[in-house]
Amino acid sequence: MLALKKKAKAHYNAQSVRHASSVQGIAFVLPKFLRKPFRFIARLFQGRVHIPRFAGTIGLTGFFAATGAYGMVAGGHSEDVVKVTTSTLGFAIERVEVVGNAETSDIDVLGQLNLDGSTSLMGLNVERAREEISQLPWVESAEVRKIYPGTVLVSLEERKAHAIWQNDDALSLIDADGKEIVPYRSGRYAQLPLVVGDGAETRVKDFITDVSAFPELASKVRAYVRVADRRWDLLLENGVRVMLPEFEPQKALAQVEQLDRDQHLLSRDIVSVDMRLNDRVTVLLTETGQVAREKLLKERQQAARAGKRA
Repeated sequence: MLALKKKAKAHYNAQSVRHASSVQGIAFVLPKFLRKPFRFIARLFQGRVHIPRFAGTIGLTGFFAATGAYGMVAGGHSEDVVKVTTSTLGFAIERVEVVGNAETSDIDVLGQLNLDGSTSLMGLNVERAREEISQLPWVESAEVRKIYPGTVLVSLEERKAHAIWQNDDALSLIDADGKEIVPYRSGRYAQLPLVVGDGAETRVKDFITDVSAFPELASKVRAYVRVADRRWDLLLENGVRVMLPEFEPQKALAQVEQLDRDQHLLSRDIVSVDMRLNDRVTVLLTETGQVAREKLLKERQQAARAGKRA
């Protein structure tokens, strides 16, 4: 009986609302997506919604947290906050391991990482760290990895010194592509070939390969000199300069090696061997060699005169 009465009462109320609406000419119906929010607001104003006991405190705390987060992001302090928080939680960087380095010191790598006491493993920007380390002079490429909970692994691939380049009065180590690495300091790289002249650094790799095809001559070379960025000279260990033509230098190299093998040309008292002309070899003698040559010529002339008298 009670259920029937409630249903009858609800039906009566619905009929009364429809009747009142029709009498007053009200035909407005809320869209479906607004009905629930409207009913909630109506119940809230009627005091029919139960509000938790600490809702105000929670709401105020959330408001302050949102305000702090906005200020942190707007002021650019989010990274610092993340570092401090994560390091406090046990993710502080405790060790940096560097592998693959022969010329680059661990201290240089640490300096590029810009670590401080509050830097955490989670807050470390791996891409930025890789870019910073790649700026070191000997580094060809770098890889930075995080190993939790507190280790950073840095793997390096270093550039290889190919020659010593002299440009004016400056000496630099260069790689096979002719790119400068670091200024040259006398010591462990003294055995590298010396390259002299503007433009020589980018062309020396192929030229050294050409000269190495003539091992007897290549073993005597002290420096490769680029002249006017057009052709090459070879400066030998004994001071003799071999002047090569602009075109087909390999042909001239073969001829010089053959002359040295047959006549010991490069061991004589000469200053230079000029191979720039196709039809001749021009040799410049030293002062001692010139005196010896003049003496030899005189002796030959005297011998010829004596022979005629006889």
